[in-house]
Amino acid sequence: MRAATPPPVAPTGDHHGLAVVLFAVVVLVTLAITFWAGRRGSAAEDFYAGGRDFTPLQNGFALSGDYLSAASFLGVAGLIALYGYDGVLYSIGFLVAWLVVLMLVAELVRNAGRYTLADVLALRLRRRKVRAAAGGASVVVTLFYLVAQMVGAGSLVALLLGTNSAQARTWTIVAVGGLMIVYVTIGGMRATTWIQIVKAFLLVAGSVVLTVLLVVRFHGDVAELMRQAAQHSGAGQRYLEPGLKYGKSFTSRLDFFSLGLALVLGTAGLPHILSRFYTVPTARAARRSTMWAIGLVGGFYLMAIALGLGATALIGSAEVRQANSAGNTAVPLLALVLGGGNGSTGGVVLFALISAIAFATILAVVAGLTLASSAAFAHDIWAGAWRGRPRGDRGSRGGRGLRGRRAAVPASRRSHGAADARAAAEADSAPAAAERDEVLVARIAAVGIGAVAIVLSLFAQQLNVAFLVGLAFAVAASANLPVLLYSLFWRRFTARGAVWSVYGGLIPAVVLVTFSPVVSGTKVALFPGMDFHWFPLENPGIVSIPLGFLAGWIGTLTSPEPADPDRYAELEVRSLTGAGAV
Repeated sequence: MRAATPPPVAPTGDHHGLAVVLFAVVVLVTLAITFWAGRRGSAAEDFYAGGRDFTPLQNGFALSGDYLSAASFLGVAGLIALYGYDGVLYSIGFLVAWLVVLMLVAELVRNAGRYTLADVLALRLRRRKVRAAAGGASVVVTLFYLVAQMVGAGSLVALLLGTNSAQARTWTIVAVGGLMIVYVTIGGMRATTWIQIVKAFLLVAGSVVLTVLLVVRFHGDVAELMRQAAQHSGAGQRYLEPGLKYGKSFTSRLDFFSLGLALVLGTAGLPHILSRFYTVPTARAARRSTMWAIGLVGGFYLMAIALGLGATALIGSAEVRQANSAGNTAVPLLALVLGGGNGSTGGVVLFALISAIAFATILAVVAGLTLASSAAFAHDIWAGAWRGRPRGDRGSRGGRGLRGRRAAVPASRRSHGAADARAAAEADSAPAAAERDEVLVARIAAVGIGAVAIVLSLFAQQLNVAFLVGLAFAVAASANLPVLLYSLFWRRFTARGAVWSVYGGLIPAVVLVTFSPVVSGTKVALFPGMDFHWFPLENPGIVSIPLGFLAGWIGTLTSPEPADPDRYAELEVRSLTGAGAV
């Protein structure tokens, strides 16, 4: 049996220069894309949906780029390196979730909405409080997700600099937060999409290179890879069997079921994934985008499993944990070994390349998340709930076209000549001005949301990024998925049911997380020196997801106003056929 390579350490000394240069290149390229895209349009449709002119292949890459976050590249491989079989279950949950998206929501959301999840609800439930609830839930979900990405950035750069300094991680989080604000405020959805496309290509290419090197290292013998991984895991054969992380007690097994439920159902409720369907011109293109994304995501997670096993086989679980207690740096360390080891040119180059790709992954995903949350605030909360109904609620095209413009002008003013032209221009100017104000608010909101995400991330630096994303999925599955499915498929669903469904899932999810071992009571909690937890599970999905569905059902049954059958018929026809879709 071949001896394992000695455990590596992070590059030090002069080797820092190459990695820093590559990081700088990633930042400069993404900023160049942002400024290029920001000059191509400033209308609401450009800012929120990138002009709706991306092809299915382009959007498929962007979808996979949005989905393959730091949790996938760093967190999942790290969990596999630490916990073996139980870590693999994360990748399975992430992948299966795409089938739910493809079968239930992709085409329907593209046909029924305009920019956000709340647009789908507003087509039949035209109430300000519905928009406020859906917009607020979207902001909360994206904040959870943002924290995970920024924690991953802190761990990555700390490893790059060869230090476990909290100060290095802190400044990295602040820098990433500043960059994501620039991406969104200047470039909007068009820039974010192109950054995602470039990042997805680099991520898949980097994973292929590492996987090929790993397979060559073990001469294509997968069984030997697994034997070496079990040998250097510190757990022996238990590493390859269920239960190393989630099988110690009934509570841990229940926690795993809760996590799996959140991962499988949460993707269909993620705001930044749903908004991606509006960047293509048709519902058919949305479905084809999802199929491309499933292929890319599926291939990536197969490679992530191999990379996690490789990290354990060639480095050892103890050394991975020593470099980062949550395992977030397993893949960069594996790259160092596969390239030739610490001190070798090949090792340092591959380590720096993979670290730069991981950094690009984080930058791209935080941009998409910030855009989704700022859009939810500006379009749903500010324009929809605070100021009144957005243009997207006023018919299929928001009053666009000659008929829409003429309808906005009173009949008494439809005279010939200059007066008629002036009246039509006045009718168009108000919506255009409202859209400009809305986009301005979205840009301001991006700054505020970015600041909040930075502060929260500073407290969560010791948590695994895949685990943090699991919390975001639980909140999305609890607050967004029930109201979306009820609105699309339940004829009797009412505005009260929608509001109750959102808050009935969102509030329990947030409360249970607050009083769980994630926040207090353990050494790796947000507040390790305190203990006020009473909820035993780390993931609230098993409780909060059924509560979201139950609250929507009770709210509908007790609603004083019945559902409007005409509005449901309009939604049904539009979602299934695309008639009148934007």
